[in-house]
Amino acid sequence: MALAVPLVLISWQVAVDGPLLGLDTGTRQTVHEVRRALHSTLVNHLGAGLSDLGGAVPAVPALLAVAALAAVRRREAAPSRWWLPLPMAAAAAVLIPLLVVPAKAWFARPGPYGLPLAPDQWGWYPSGHTATSAIAYGTAALLLGGTLPGDARIVLYACTAMLCLGVGAGLVWSDYHWLLDVVASWCLAGLVLWAAALLVRRTLPRVPDGGGRPPLRGSG
Repeated sequence: MALAVPLVLISWQVAVDGPLLGLDTGTRQTVHEVRRALHSTLVNHLGAGLSDLGGAVPAVPALLAVAALAAVRRREAAPSRWWLPLPMAAAAAVLIPLLVVPAKAWFARPGPYGLPLAPDQWGWYPSGHTATSAIAYGTAALLLGGTLPGDARIVLYACTAMLCLGVGAGLVWSDYHWLLDVVASWCLAGLVLWAAALLVRRTLPRVPDGGGRPPLRGSG
């Protein structure tokens, strides 16, 4: 509910051009003022570089590569299901455009520069780069996290969250997306990752910290 309610609210406001969209224009103005004050080419390049990490390349290849690593690391712990990370990763990669592209076409929201959409454009809402990065890197972290010790798993999840936040911040900083485009995609990705986490937990046993097969239930 914490993710679904904001997603529905933002989508409704985008559809009816509601007052909540004033948050977008206010944020954009503030970002422009900060950008002018800093006048830093390095920061601008950093913003653009972070936003590029949300593209299908490199996000999807990274997802598939990490899934392959997770599968290899599970071979001893789950001999009959070690390969499952690979189809899970492929399903996540396919799901991204299936969720984002129809929504972009339906809402047909112009971008921050306010130019009319060209016939070959889908629109800016929700943010495809944000959804791609959050779903791809988030799924990769879930698949690999179950093969790591507790401390390493926490570090992996924290770094993944920071990376996804960086992509969204880079998109807003670089004027590639409105703030609410990014927030809505985070909510959408959060729902997908919540379902993915349940699936991973039910189908893939966690690899023991020392490697090998997990202990049998009821054993001391």
